[in-house]
Amino acid sequence: MAMRAAGAIACKSLRFGEVLTLSGARRQARPMSSEEPEKKRRLPWVKIALAALILLTVAVLVLRGLDLKALAVRGMAEIREAGPWVFFGAMAILPAFGMPMSIFTVPAGEAFGEQMGLGAVIAVSLAVVAFNLALGYWVARYALRPVLSGVFKHYGYSVPRVTPDNALQVALLVRLTPGPPYALQTGILGVAELPFRLYMIVSWLALLPWVIGAIILGRGLFNGNFGAVLMGVGVLVAATIVLQWIRRKYARRAR
Repeated sequence: MAMRAAGAIACKSLRFGEVLTLSGARRQARPMSSEEPEKKRRLPWVKIALAALILLTVAVLVLRGLDLKALAVRGMAEIREAGPWVFFGAMAILPAFGMPMSIFTVPAGEAFGEQMGLGAVIAVSLAVVAFNLALGYWVARYALRPVLSGVFKHYGYSVPRVTPDNALQVALLVRLTPGPPYALQTGILGVAELPFRLYMIVSWLALLPWVIGAIILGRGLFNGNFGAVLMGVGVLVAATIVLQWIRRKYARRAR
């Protein structure tokens, strides 16, 4: 059944190499052959190696006398000097091509909170995220579809084309499954040809608490406001609990 395809995606946690092939609307998504998972099993080790390299580089720089606080202050000053138009313009475009959204949401509150007000920063960020979601969908479904399809094929899988029966389940399970980066989720949904309106509603609502929590948390971290840090962490924790409850609920229904 088409509903089972969504369940298969959920049960595999939707890591990059775990998108399943749909062999027709009346058949369950089947796993790839036993020879194909070799590539996807190696992928997490690449991520671990990159993370370890980054941590090692930071540790070496700190031991050699790098002042991280001064570096953060200097970076924040440069962001303010560039101004909100440049900052939010970059935020509207770059995450659609793979840059992490958190690079923008975490410093946004501290960079422009005094100039614009924290509420305005959050409102503008949410509007920019909506634009970026639309851009990312267009890139994945039309502009770079052959490239992304080739990448998925290289790692041993083809993204299933959604149907009216499973569209909502697929959208929720992709967006709410922890692990896959924002850009990868967008790419999967775009290549899978999820209906645009459903894609925008589910994606924006799923990202809303993360954007708000990251902005509040970032401002607290940068200016040493422990209360803001707790509030930001609280929003993120609450979002995690609620969204994962929704994900598990739809995963059970899909089975």
